[in-house]
Amino acid sequence: MSLKQQIQNSVIEAVKNIFDKNIENVDFQETRKDFEGDITLVVFSLLRHIKGNPVEIGTKIGEYLVQNNDLVTNFNVVKGFLNLVIADSYFLKTFKNAFAEDNFGFQNQTSQDAVMVEYSSPNTNKPLHLGHIRNNLLGYAVAEILRASGKKVYKTQIINDRGIHICKSMLAWKRYGNNQTPESTGLKGDKLVGNYYVKFDQEYKKEISDLVANGMDTEIAKKQAPILLEAQKMLQKWESGDTETVALWKKMNQWVYDGFETTYKNLGVDFDALYYESQTYLLGKEFVEQGLKTGVFYKKTDGSVWCDLTDEGLDEKIVLRSDGTAVYITQDIGTAIQRVKDYPDVNSMVYTVGNEQDYHFKVLFLILKKLGFEWAKNLFHLSYGMVDLPEGKMKSREGTVVDADDLMLQMSSTAKEISQELGKLEGYSDNEKEKLYKVIGMGALKYYILKVDPKKRILFDPKESIEFNGNTGPFIQYTYARIQSILRTATFDYSKNIDSINLQEKERNVIKQLNNFSEIIQVAAKNYSPAIIANYTYDLVKEYNSFYQSLSIFNCEDLDTKIFRVQLSKKVGDTIKLAFRTLGIEVPERM
Repeated sequence: MSLKQQIQNSVIEAVKNIFDKNIENVDFQETRKDFEGDITLVVFSLLRHIKGNPVEIGTKIGEYLVQNNDLVTNFNVVKGFLNLVIADSYFLKTFKNAFAEDNFGFQNQTSQDAVMVEYSSPNTNKPLHLGHIRNNLLGYAVAEILRASGKKVYKTQIINDRGIHICKSMLAWKRYGNNQTPESTGLKGDKLVGNYYVKFDQEYKKEISDLVANGMDTEIAKKQAPILLEAQKMLQKWESGDTETVALWKKMNQWVYDGFETTYKNLGVDFDALYYESQTYLLGKEFVEQGLKTGVFYKKTDGSVWCDLTDEGLDEKIVLRSDGTAVYITQDIGTAIQRVKDYPDVNSMVYTVGNEQDYHFKVLFLILKKLGFEWAKNLFHLSYGMVDLPEGKMKSREGTVVDADDLMLQMSSTAKEISQELGKLEGYSDNEKEKLYKVIGMGALKYYILKVDPKKRILFDPKESIEFNGNTGPFIQYTYARIQSILRTATFDYSKNIDSINLQEKERNVIKQLNNFSEIIQVAAKNYSPAIIANYTYDLVKEYNSFYQSLSIFNCEDLDTKIFRVQLSKKVGDTIKLAFRTLGIEVPERM
């Protein structure tokens, strides 16, 4: 039973005995730092049951708790707030239990029902960029947080490997590539293909300019540019199964897949299942037929099929064109249903997709509900804001994106410069140094992105992200490394159970923060928000550093106190490591 539950039971008992009133629950909040206490009862919430002065009511309840509950040793009342001081024995007991638990805060799997988390889902015409990094980090972290909260999780992506975008890259390569390959150029395959996507756009703009110069309207020129018409013919050839076109498509896509795999490995994300749009774009049509029979959809006079969502505050949505071809929503319907067929234990899904698709997912989820799928009520769009840079927006066609691989290298390089300036790497081999630079650089990048609420837009500043002070990944990593140094310095056995010492306020604050970890994981899972874990970890580190700077660990005379403070340090380090594991961030043993 949690501290709140135990105190609540005592407060309910006090109200019954003192005021002869029956209440079911009470409101608590954390005690403000400028008042003595560990948990605060909001007396105002009782005034609907008890008439009187809130200070007097709080004082009577406080006196009752001190006399009748061993957990409460003292109290003070500030206006309508009863601040309760909790016994050292409670904090020592909860810490002792936490210290003995390896995966403290993590919940064992509580159900056979699984959740599928989709993220990344790139196009195969370009390499991954900064926007993809936020998507991948969010999706991966949410999957890991859900797993830590007790859920069974599958990680997946759908790769957009078909359509006019890939045909543009293919056509440009055929025209201007001179049979270049990743091997012949030394380029990662996704970068090579991406270069030809940019090349297509350059040639396309030239042709438009020429057509306009010869008197054609600009909008017509955009549609009539020969290179675009040829790309559209290539798409038709692919759809009809033309042998040469399909072979080129397979070859160039494989280059991209190989490139993506390297990026994913360096980013530290993975997947349990892969779906390809080339295999799913025809899915969903059979369910349109079913929906027509059940009245979920209706057919217009031109033969197109629609879903009327106006009663739900949305628009009418087309699900099948008049020529019988599917639209994006159709294949998304089919893909969702296919995933549940492939993984029958899946009863909920999380889609990590930018907020420009908010409306799309409202429509998708509503249609799936109307089609009668029970699991459709458990679908969630993990909507997130874009990532901006100090220089402005990124544009794929113009080749002005921040490449994911380049950014990761830059982060490691910046970490190297700062580490060398600080000069704390004596005794490290070159390999150890390079690994450390990567751990710091990637920790800085991931933490900077994940500490922000997913819904908010981010202005990403690489230099700011890698500061060794403030709410940054390196600051938290440095605290972890410092704790490992403390553990290496301890020359005595610190595994002894400590049942009775006088706790200092700084020690209590750290234990209180540790005690929140399990609840924080559940809250982060419920809200699909890695930011909750990230900022909790920063708060924990701040409390620990305040303790570390105020109280000596090795110079105190009492051995039990010395042992306890080392144990406290170790548990903070373990919790940092577990919290950062859910965020996909490594922690260094030395720094």
